[in-house]
Amino acid sequence: MTPPGDNAASDAGDAGGPAGGNSNVVRDTNQVVGDTNEVVRDTNQIVGDTNQIVGDTNQMVGDTNQMVGGTNETAGSRGGAVARAVVKCVVWDVDHTLLDGVFLEADGEPPGADPAMVAVLAELSRRGILHAIASRNPPAVAEHVARVTGAAFVAAECGWDAKSDAIGRIADHLGIGTDAIAFVDDDPYERAEVSFARPEVMVLDPEEMTSAPGWPEFSPAVVTAEAARRSQLYLDRQRRQAAEREFGGSREEFLRWCQTEITIGPAALADADRLAELSARTHQFNSAARALPAAEFTGLIAAGEAAGPPPAAEPVGVGTAASGPAEAGFTPLIAAGDSARVLAVRLRDRFGDDGLVGTCVTEAGPGGWTVTLLAMSCRAMGRGVIDSLLAWLIEAAARAGARELAIPAVLTPRNVPLRLALVAAGFRASEAEPAGGSAGEAGQRRAVFQRAIDAGEAASPAGAGGEAGAGGEPTANEAGDGG
Repeated sequence: MTPPGDNAASDAGDAGGPAGGNSNVVRDTNQVVGDTNEVVRDTNQIVGDTNQIVGDTNQMVGDTNQMVGGTNETAGSRGGAVARAVVKCVVWDVDHTLLDGVFLEADGEPPGADPAMVAVLAELSRRGILHAIASRNPPAVAEHVARVTGAAFVAAECGWDAKSDAIGRIADHLGIGTDAIAFVDDDPYERAEVSFARPEVMVLDPEEMTSAPGWPEFSPAVVTAEAARRSQLYLDRQRRQAAEREFGGSREEFLRWCQTEITIGPAALADADRLAELSARTHQFNSAARALPAAEFTGLIAAGEAAGPPPAAEPVGVGTAASGPAEAGFTPLIAAGDSARVLAVRLRDRFGDDGLVGTCVTEAGPGGWTVTLLAMSCRAMGRGVIDSLLAWLIEAAARAGARELAIPAVLTPRNVPLRLALVAAGFRASEAEPAGGSAGEAGQRRAVFQRAIDAGEAASPAGAGGEAGAGGEPTANEAGDGG
């Protein structure tokens, strides 16, 4: 049944002659207008949905990177629920970030530096945090930025590929993990791209960086002399690597040409802050997989000084190095007796003085020695330091009458290079077991790397690690920790 009135209205329109035709035109026009409005509504809906997606994306990025100040704020709340360690390197954008304008749009002299960012650069450099550049500009921008900011940049990636890729290359170049990097860019798209591709990177805008020096992630527990000159040490490293690429001989010959000098001796109380910093910053060469506070090092050093050398130990004079490292062209200077409870390892060569780059804590037990902590900076990798230290430990333990040297190590994905070096030096690992206690985080496992000691090794531990720089030690160009 047709609803009342429908047919009547239709018949009246048809019978209207010209007037009915006009009505048809009006109806058709209204239909077109209605269809057009529907298309507009659909288009607006699509735009609205798109804006919603963008808004949701920006919200996620904002939630990921929100940095809330306050003394009660924990480090774990920044950048998500995972606690972050202290940042080792800040990767900076240039346009409208470090510079107060756009580099390529300047008619004459490129824009100057943003004063607020210059202040942040200087403060973070003082704390030992490195700076690098990732910019969509020609390479000349890096020199300009360094000149106008007065800062030292240890790496620069200038080009037009993804910023996340540039960050990866910078991390590889510096030998640090991308989880130790913060990225600063004024462009929301660039920040979103890095957040998506590398969620472990702390991503910030320039405005947030003005307050960043007050955050735990940018506040090392201690600031040492080595930290204050860390940028220069990395630049020295780059000059050394460039020289090695041009050198025609073997690695051992190159290290000899560099006049590499390793000093192994007792740590002093004044070294406690640097030792704590080293244990916190190094991961690939850290047997304990945790940081020891300066107070703990102070106690260990003081206890060793109070105990004095055991009767079995004899002081070793300067220049009487173990034959293994000496045959490789080194002059390790052993400046203390074998009893040192906390050892400090120092390194220098013709390119610069790296200072204190390694440490170990030893305990003498019945029949053997145990190294409860062994840590080394990545700046020492590939330069014979780990081999020299292990050789010295074996000789020192043999001279003290020890029959075994044991190095417990918490097993982490990051400290595989240390474990490879131990195996290359003749150590064999026990069956892994839960780390337990304060040795590591929940779920971590620990193995004890053991090496039997022959009495003859008291005079010549050449077989301990082979020639310096050989064996299982990573080269200077492989990844490290930035210690």
